[in-house]
Amino acid sequence: MSEPLTLAEILAVLGNRRSARDLQRYFLGVGGPAFTGGQFERLGGGGDLPEFANIVTTADLIAVQLLSVQVRPDRALDLLQGQLGRQFAAELTQIPADVELGADKALSLIVEGGHADQAWRMLRDAGGIGWVTAGKLLARKRPKLVPVYDEVVSCALGTGTGFWEWLHGKLREEDGVLAQGLDALHAQAGLHAAVSRLRVLDVVVWMRHRDEHSGSGCPGLQLP
Repeated sequence: MSEPLTLAEILAVLGNRRSARDLQRYFLGVGGPAFTGGQFERLGGGGDLPEFANIVTTADLIAVQLLSVQVRPDRALDLLQGQLGRQFAAELTQIPADVELGADKALSLIVEGGHADQAWRMLRDAGGIGWVTAGKLLARKRPKLVPVYDEVVSCALGTGTGFWEWLHGKLREEDGVLAQGLDALHAQAGLHAAVSRLRVLDVVVWMRHRDEHSGSGCPGLQLP
């Protein structure tokens, strides 16, 4: 795996004029059909609505399918009405829905042993879910704190394990210039308020690298 992108390199990707167009295509269908994942945050009003923030709903399970993954049927039932769902809910109650990655209170939640980390590991280790799907389900419940993350994004950014902490650090560098850039790009693209800054980064990077990604031997995102 290549070295992770620097803050300057990430900002250069965001500043490329293609980035706003990619966001508008993905979320709004400008220039082509919108992607199903553009409804991930908004389906059913969102996974972090106060009345649903600490439980898994059928809308959450459909939402992750919009990102091209699926929870195995027996695990889906377990999340909806079984022990796994109750255990996951117990962890969610310990993760405030309003804490944003990059904020002071976020680090203790995402480090190894933190409640977000424990919730992710619980899902990943349950069988029939996997690390990508576990992360996407948790991102649906806590969109401000947990980024959507898969092999394409990992390759593009040159990151591996410990991605949450890495991105948390990047969001805190240079007085939060990355967060400011993501918010500006969100406004430029005219996105719905439900789309978090973490999803802006995810979609920009994923759209940039998805066609050229070549699997385990891929050299990563090719910068100009």
